[in-house]
Formats: sequence, structure tokens, C-alpha cells
Amino acid sequence: MVWAKQRPPAKFDLALSNLLACSIDDIDGAREALSLEGANENGYPPLLDAIAAHYGVPATRVMTGNGCSGANLLAMGAALAPGDDVLIECPYYDPLAGAARLLGANVRFFDRRFEDGYQLDIDALTRAMTPRTRLVVLTNPHNPGGTLLDDAAIVAAARAAADRGAVLLVDEVYLDIADIVGSGPRHTPAALLASNAISTSSLTKSYGLNALRCGWALASEDLIERMRRTRDVVDGAGTLPAERLSVLALQQIDRLADRARALASRNLDLFRVWMIGMKRLELPAPAKATVVFPRVEDVDDTRVLAEGLHRGYGVAVVPGYLFGEPRNIRISLAGRQDALKEGLDRLADFLRS
Repeated sequence: MVWAKQRPPAKFDLALSNLLACSIDDIDGAREALSLEGANENGYPPLLDAIAAHYGVPATRVMTGNGCSGANLLAMGAALAPGDDVLIECPYYDPLAGAARLLGANVRFFDRRFEDGYQLDIDALTRAMTPRTRLVVLTNPHNPGGTLLDDAAIVAAARAAADRGAVLLVDEVYLDIADIVGSGPRHTPAALLASNAISTSSLTKSYGLNALRCGWALASEDLIERMRRTRDVVDGAGTLPAERLSVLALQQIDRLADRARALASRNLDLFRVWMIGMKRLELPAPAKATVVFPRVEDVDDTRVLAEGLHRGYGVAVVPGYLFGEPRNIRISLAGRQDALKEGLDRLADFLRS
């Protein structure tokens, strides 16, 4: 996050992973919804109901948070005590490890290997657990790799965690966009597959509503109650105007999904064609979400590459060392198509040079 916030601006920014932002006029009724009044002690009830309806669960199984990262922090606060072990996949999304360390937990990693397409190796996960493991953390789709796990893999991970008395946390912030642009049935949230699982997500990556900071967790009622008590000492409650707007967004989620599908499908098609000619880049698995994580041939650490690309060509990508995989770069496919095309073309010219 320090890298993301302090880096210089880029003319062609392929590092920002949020879906292209909506305007206030993309949500019908938004301008009229900005009231400052309403009860919000344990979550704004209409927002809890709207998220619950989105997943077909009771509102008692929903907790809101300040974005997906805020929901992840509340989930970890509910599951962990100082000195507990947390087991996190690697490559990994750094704020997940940072939140665990903030809570006084010991962070351990297990590998999701590039050679395996970043699929989940349950044996590797199980071997890495300790008697003090109280939380196992995954992302689905994998961030940064983009690999989608099926329901069977999630169930197996939850079972492995349960055998040690641990909770499984699955950050699913890219899952909606993967399903929106995919051709198969929708994936089931982890929290609906196992009683010891927590699913987290938001309106950001899939719907272009980062400014609302609307995140949430799905879990058992017991875990949700523990998250509520955690929030009492974090930020107490959400921002009511933003939560009112989030209700409107969720009520219009099909229209926002159509917008996201049009944006992301075009960008994915563009990237897939572009990759055909890129001999120095190797993808671990086919691109299925709005982030991809190719490996760069003959480069051990892409930091210098990313700096040169930014300085000489005005293009930003995320160097892989920030995810524990220094030979790769993360590219976002979530922005304007014209900027993506120009950015990819400049990246190709840079690699050829």
C-alpha cells in the first residue's frame, strides 16, 4: 500500500485494479439519497438487507466494513488473539498479512506455485499449519494471479482448517467480476460452503464504486457477532450517506453488472489477443478476472523493469516483489480500453527493446 500511495502518477496506469469508476449519475436516485439520518449501530439495516438479498442469506449472516480490507480486518479481529498463527497463501496480497501482524498474530506462508497455475495445493497448506494456526487466508480469484478455485477446493481448505480448530477467510473481492465475464455458473461464496469460513467482498473491484467504501463479510451468526464487537473498537459504524448510496447500488446491481461486463469483457479480449505476440511473458493460467500476473522471461526481479517502464514510457505496472513473487508483474485490465491498449502497446515496445 505504501508503494501504491507514494508512487508517481503514470499517463497509462495499468497498476490500478479498481474497475473504472462510476459517476454519481450511474446510480438512479443517488443525488436524492444523501441524507445524514438513520440508525447504524450494528450496520445500516437496509444495507445489511440488500447484501443479504444479493447472496440469498439472512441479514444476521452479514457484516459491513470499510471496503473489503476493512471487512478483512474485522474478520481477523474476530478470529485471532495475539500470538496466534495465521497461514496465508504466497504470492499474497500484502494488506492481508499486514492486518494479521497489526493484531499481533504470527504470519506464516504456504506456496501457490506458478508452475501449478497458482492452483491450491491442499497438502502444502496442511503441512504448513501449526498447532497454533487459528486462521487460514486465501483469495479467490487469486490476487495477484487471477486463478479461480472451484467449490471443491474451497471445501477442502475449510476442512483442513477445521481439523486444526481454525477459521478459513477467503477474500472474494474479484469473484463477482470473474463470474460476470465468465460463461459458467456463478461460484458459491466460501461462507456458504463451510460453517468455519468467512467470505469478504465489496462494490469496488467488480462494480467501479471504490469511493463508497462498501465492504462486507458473510459468515456464521457466531462469527458475525464477534465481528460486530470487533468493529466497536475499530470504527464503530460506517458512513451513513455512503451506505445509503450503497443500498441504491445493490438494488441496481444487475445494471451495474452489465456496465462491468461491457468494460471487462472488451479489456480481457484485448489482453488475450495482445498476449499472443508477447514471447517474453508467460501467464500461469488463462486470464479470467481484471488482474493478470505474467512472469517476465530472464528477469529475476521486475523492480528495475517497472521503474524503467514508468520513467521511459509513462506506463505503471506493479512489480511482483510486492506480492512475494519478484519475477512477475501485475497488470490491471479494469480501466478505460483506450488507455489499456496504449499502455499494453508501450509495454510491448519496452520489452522488445
